[in-house]
Parts: sequence; C-alpha cells; structure tokens
Amino acid sequence: MHPSEEQVADFLSFAPEAGKGKAFVFLESANTVEEAVIAYYDNPNRNSASAMTSEKKSDKPPPAAASANDKDVLPSYETGEKAAIHNHTNAVIRAAQVRAQDEQEMQSMLQNVQFRFRLYNPDLEPEHELEGYCNCLVHQYQRKKWERRKVQSMWSKAVMYPGEKAYDNCYTTQVNVFTSNPYRFNVISPYYSYNRNYVSTSSWSPPRPRADLYTEYVRQTIELNAFLNAKAESEINAKEPEVSIWEIDNLAKAANALSLEKSAGRSDTPEASWASTEKGAKAQPQQEPLATPSTNKSDRRQSWFKKMITKKTPEEKEAHRLEKLSARCGTLRNSILQEEHARWPTQDWRRLVADYQNKVGMTRKIAKLREKYPIQYLHLLSAGYFEPIPVAWADQASNPLKFRIEGMEGWRGITPTWRGYEDTAEERLYWVLNHREGTEGARLKPDMISALNMARQRMMCAVEPPPQYFSAADTCHVQHTSSGYSKQVMAPPFRAFDAPETAADDTMILLDVSGSMDFDPMRPNYNDYLITGYSRSTQPKNKDVAKAIIRRFVDAMINHSHSGRGYQLTTFANHASYMGVLNHRNFASVWRNVQFGGGTRVMTGWQRVKRLHFEKHRASATHHPVYGWQAGPQTPMLRLLLLLDGEATDMDEFELDLLGNSWAHVTIFLIGVDGCPHHHRHANELQRISEVNHHVSFVDAVGNMPERLVTHELLKRHLGYEVSMAEFVELEQPPAYTEL
Repeated sequence: MHPSEEQVADFLSFAPEAGKGKAFVFLESANTVEEAVIAYYDNPNRNSASAMTSEKKSDKPPPAAASANDKDVLPSYETGEKAAIHNHTNAVIRAAQVRAQDEQEMQSMLQNVQFRFRLYNPDLEPEHELEGYCNCLVHQYQRKKWERRKVQSMWSKAVMYPGEKAYDNCYTTQVNVFTSNPYRFNVISPYYSYNRNYVSTSSWSPPRPRADLYTEYVRQTIELNAFLNAKAESEINAKEPEVSIWEIDNLAKAANALSLEKSAGRSDTPEASWASTEKGAKAQPQQEPLATPSTNKSDRRQSWFKKMITKKTPEEKEAHRLEKLSARCGTLRNSILQEEHARWPTQDWRRLVADYQNKVGMTRKIAKLREKYPIQYLHLLSAGYFEPIPVAWADQASNPLKFRIEGMEGWRGITPTWRGYEDTAEERLYWVLNHREGTEGARLKPDMISALNMARQRMMCAVEPPPQYFSAADTCHVQHTSSGYSKQVMAPPFRAFDAPETAADDTMILLDVSGSMDFDPMRPNYNDYLITGYSRSTQPKNKDVAKAIIRRFVDAMINHSHSGRGYQLTTFANHASYMGVLNHRNFASVWRNVQFGGGTRVMTGWQRVKRLHFEKHRASATHHPVYGWQAGPQTPMLRLLLLLDGEATDMDEFELDLLGNSWAHVTIFLIGVDGCPHHHRHANELQRISEVNHHVSFVDAVGNMPERLVTHELLKRHLGYEVSMAEFVELEQPPAYTEL
C-alpha cells in the first residue's frame, strides 16, 4: 500500500524508535498498519540496504504474511533464524535470578528453626515475644528475612499486577499500625505464650502453638485467601482494555476523525474567522518581544489555567479519551509483541511452543487471553507459562518453579489468585489444569483442612488385602516386623487409555534413593490439625520394600518380553545416577551400588531418563537448546516405573512436565507408612492428576504390604491391559538368580 501521513503516525505510535523513514518502508510492503508493526518487531533491519542486498543474493522468495484475522494462533513472524544462544531477559527473569541465589538457604534455615523448636507444620513461622536484640535462632532467622527485603521488593514489583501494593511480615514492623499486610489484623496468632516475663526467666523457650488456636488460624487464613483472590481477580479483570488492542488502528482513526471534526467546526464559525483575522491584523505592526523566563512561566500558568476553565465539547472529551486509550493499548500491544519475539526468536522455536500448547490443551485459552485479557497474558507470558519447562532448571538448587508462596509473609505468586498455593510450581500446575480444553468447572486446590479431612476419609476406606496374594517371602514376613498385613486402600478397577505395550516400547525404572528411604518409618501425631510429634511404625524400611517390588517387577517383565537383557535403572535424590541395566542375573551386584541419602528431586531423575530414552532413539527425535529433547512422530513410547516414598520437593513440576508429553506413560508406586494421613493426602493428589492426565497411573500401599498384589496392579498399568490372575501367576515365576 501507499502509506499516508496518518498511517505513518499510527505506525510511530507503536514503534516510535523506528523513525519516519523505516515506518514508510515497512508500511509500503504491508497491507495494514498491524502487519507492518509485526514485521518491524520481527526484524527491524529487514528492509535496510544490507538486508536487501542479502535478500537479492539469496534469490529466495519472502515468507508469506500473516493473516490479520487469525486470532486462534500466535502472531506470525519472519523466518530468519537467530543465534542458538538465548539471552532473553525481563523483569520477572531478573528478579527470579536474584531470588534464586539464597532461596534454598532461607528454606533450609526455616526448616532448621522449625526442627529445633518442634514446629512440625510447614506453614508455622517461628515467633518471639521480645522485640529487642537477641541472638537466638528465631531472631537470626527474622534478621535474615529483614536482610532479604530488597529481594522481596524486587520480586513483588516484577510479579504484581497494576494497582497492587507490596507488603512483608518482617519482625521489625510488628508494631507498625500502618502496615499494608492484610493478614496482620485479620488472622490470629497460633501461639499463646506472649505474657511471659522474658527477663526474669532463667532460660528462654519460644512460644508454642496451641491446637485450637492453630485451627482457627488456618480457618481464618483460608477465608482471607479466598476473599483476597476473588478481589484481585475482579480488579485485574476490570483493568483490562475495553477494546481489542489488536484493532486499535480503528480507535486511532476514530480519535483523529473527531479531532478533525472539532477543528473544522471551529474554523467555520464567523466569530472564529473574525477573531483570527483581527488577531493577524493586530500582530503585523507589532514586534514580538524577547521571551524571558518569567514570561514563559506566566504563559505556562495561563495555558494551564485556560485548559482548566475551558469547557470541552462532548466530541473533544471523547476524542481525548480515545487518544489516551489508543496510546495505552499501543504500549501494551508493543510490550506483548516484543516479549513474544524475544522469548521465541525463530520459526522452529515458535512451532515447538505451539505444539506444546496443543498437547497440554491450552491453545484456545491462550489465544483468548491474548485477545481479551492482554494484561494477564503479558504477565503470564513473561513468567514462561506458555512454553515447556527449561531442562536446565532440573539440576538447579532453586529455580522459578521452586519459589515458596507465602501470603502471610508477602511472597507472591504469578497469577492473580496466587494465595493458598505452596509454591510457584503448584500454582502453575493448577492454572494449567483449570484452563485446559475440556475442563468442566474450576479444579481448585483443596485447602489444608479439606486435604487432611479427605486423607483421613481415604484412610478409613482401607480393608484387608485379598488372601490369594499371600506370600511367605514378603519382606514384612521375612523381617518379622509385625504379624499380618496392614489394611490397604484397594486400587480402583483398571481402565486402559494408552495402547498396550509393544516390543518397540522402552521400559525403564526410576527409584527414589532419598534419605527417608533408609529411615525408620515414622507417622505424625495430630491434635486436630496441629502436628505434635512423630511415632515409629512397625514395618520394613522403604528401601527394602522397593528392592522386593523391583525384583518381582523385573522378573515378570523378563518373562513377558521373553528377553533376559533386563531394564535400565536410574536413581535420584539431590542428583540422578544411572545404575545400568538390571536383570535377574546381576540384580544383587547392581543393588549393592545403590546409595541412599539426600533430598527428593524427581526432576533430576526424570531428565536423566529422558536423555537415556532419546539418545537411544535420536534418529526420530530433536534436541532444543533450552527445552531439551522433543519426541517425533516415530519415537517409541517410554514406559516408566517410578518408585517414591512420599511427595518429592518438585513433584508439581514433574506432573506439569508430564502434561506436555504424549510419548511417555508413567506408573507410580507410592510407598507409605501405615496410619499416615500424609501418605493418603499425596495419594489423593496423584489420583487427581491421573484423572486429567491418562498417561499417568499410580498404585500405593502402606505398612506391611502384600507384594504380589502390588506387583500385579503395577503390571496392569505398565503393560496397558487387564492381566488376569492366571497370567500373573505365570509371569511371576522367577528365573534363576545366578551372578554372571
């Protein structure tokens, strides 16, 4: 098109740094102003002399322009490839990098203080009745929080929505009546020992939480979280633009039309014409005086005063409103285009992201956000919500999906309804679950009271296991921990979703080797919702149960596949270790090399397993520098058996990653302590995940468990078909265990 001055002005309102020359060139090669702006942000130097010369030398046709009416997909860009090194940053990324430096240190320090003073509920912050100087662990932790206020302020500014205010809960502000912390005067303290005379006592002990106060504290926190979440969501929805930011060309034209009507209307009146003529006649014989600072100041005052008292016509007011709205929408639109282009710089990159959104089932929702809720879209875009999880995060001590969310302390999440989640991974997981296609109603995360009540209800559903699964070789019988089996919650009837296992599928085993696997099993003692201590359970250690289940599983799989080669075993704690191929001949020697100890970071093991799988099938897969291996249409299915004894610290991140993988089926075996509500709460969470992601299934057992029953249920879900009891009896016959 041949650009007019008005179109050049519209272009420059979106890209003021371009200049009139570039605006004219880009408009000349586009059909609309929107296409020209998108083309400019994709490659500002595309129409420069050097770019034109390079284009002539290549003799390649230019890429097709995007359809302006296509709103269900991401905006199209030019296909010029950029360097593989990705150095994109924004306010959220910078704040996350700063916060990650000591996030793990702060969490470890809090856990040490909680353990030292027997605060077993993870949401309990230590309190101190003395505001003066003290070198106890509580005050050391509180001073560390005070030192992190700059980090917290930086994080809050990066993730806050327009109109929100930051706050904290540092101990130096406990006496501040004017605090903006909404929890300060609306939630009671779970502690009661505030009337002690600290000076007169010979030894000091911190305040202890009381069960009834803690229950009320939790209830008030839940109610306030719900109120503040609803308020925040309502306020940010009200701040979204009234018109589509992708159609503001029409808005700018309407404002210009109103301005032209106003000017034409005024110049056509006789009074205006006479005043203009008289003013011109009077001004001719006079010499213009020199401008002085005082006269300039006086003129500015008069101009401001004139604007204040001048009555604007409705057309003028509407034109002014449209101009402001157009400028605001243009700024927001530019920010979105710049962030999208910086995050996904190449055509392959954008294709990978679009494929991820399609697999997770969020393509339409993201397109709707981009069209109707651009403020929230830009916010979530900046936090990486619309793309796969970077593979490098798995081995980092802290990353943007490991940040704690604490409403009371003022550590915010990403979404408007962030209050009530434990960390940023859980927040993102539930955001995805609530916005996937086919989701009916909101899948709200159960609050602490509801989750514990549901866990207790599940625990009451336990029954005696079927007698046909009895085996004298079970670990609990060999070790004589206690007589008989523990009551079990029976697995629901098997339903096949994925295709049954084939010879081309890849079976692997991933084992949790954290320190808790080697501990004496313990269960919490509850007084209502307050944990008062722990009691030992008479059952085998989790590592012994895991060993027995893996051995039975490997035997059955070898008999099923008629191959004695075995299956790859990977272990994980703080980091992952590949143990090699495990079979019925080398089982004892491989198991001797398994070392237990450390944390529970399942993502480290998951990334190692993915790498093993894709290195074996690299011909059908591709590797991305940020997101790692990506399966192709011909990549064989990975069937993974994962053994855990509790919730991993990054379990939500793992479940989130699985939502975007259609090439893997994961069967989880959850080992639990008899009579432990925490186990059943985690089992309920896995049940919710398996209902929305049919590539994930799980089996759980507690206490003295019938290992044959567990193995049978695992085989059904791993192989993908109903394994009959007769077939299971044949599969479980062990080959000869002889060392090579």
